Amino acid sequence: MPEPILYGYWRSSAAYRVRIALNLKGITATAAPVDLRQGEQRGQAYRAMAPAGLVPMWEEPGFRLGQSLAIIAYLDERYPDPPLLPQDPRLRAACREIAYTIACDIHPLGNLRVLEKLGADLGADGAAKTAWAAGWITAGFDAIEARLAETAGAHAIGDRVTLADICLVPQTYNARRFEVDLSPYPRIVAADAAARALAPFAAAAPEHQPGSG
Repeated sequence: MPEPILYGYWRSSAAYRVRIALNLKGITATAAPVDLRQGEQRGQAYRAMAPAGLVPMWEEPGFRLGQSLAIIAYLDERYPDPPLLPQDPRLRAACREIAYTIACDIHPLGNLRVLEKLGADLGADGAAKTAWAAGWITAGFDAIEARLAETAGAHAIGDRVTLADICLVPQTYNARRFEVDLSPYPRIVAADAAARALAPFAAAAPEHQPGSG
C-alpha cells in the first residue's frame, strides 16, 4: 500500500500538530509541502483535493481528510497506542478544552489568511498584525494557564503526553513568533519545554521541515 501523504507548510501550527501525533505513534507519511506564502493552497490543483484550501490535509488510498484535530482523532482511533487522551473522563474533557481553546479560539484569528485580510481590507501593517495575533494568544493563554493550575504534572495533563501538549507546543511557538510575553504563563512554558525535549516533538519542529527558512 502506498505511504500516506501529509500536505502541509513548515510553519503551519495546524500541520505541526499532526506531525507531532504521527511521530508519537511512529507513523510514517510522505511530507508534501504546500507553500502558503506563494498561495499554492489557493491553486486549482490543491483545491481539487482540499476544497477548503487549507493545510494540513491527510491523504491515503481512497481517503482524504482535512482539519488537524479531525486528522489526529482519526489517527488516534486507527492507531490507538499510545493513546492521545487520558482515561479519566474529566481529564479527557479538560484535555479537549485546552485543544479546542487553541484550535478554535486562538489559532483561527492569527491564521495567515486572517492576517492577510486585515492588511488588504483594513490597511494593517506588520506591527498591527503582530499586536492583533498577540492579543488573541494572550486571551487564550490566560484561560489555559488557569486550567493547567489544576491539571499539569510533568506535562499539560498529568505526567503523560496528550492532545493538549500536541496543540500547546505549536501555539507556544506561534506566541514567540508574535512576541507574546510568556512570563505570566509559567505552567505553559514548563509544559512546552517538557514536550519539546521529547524526540517526537523535536523532530516535528518547523525548522526541521522541508522548505523551512
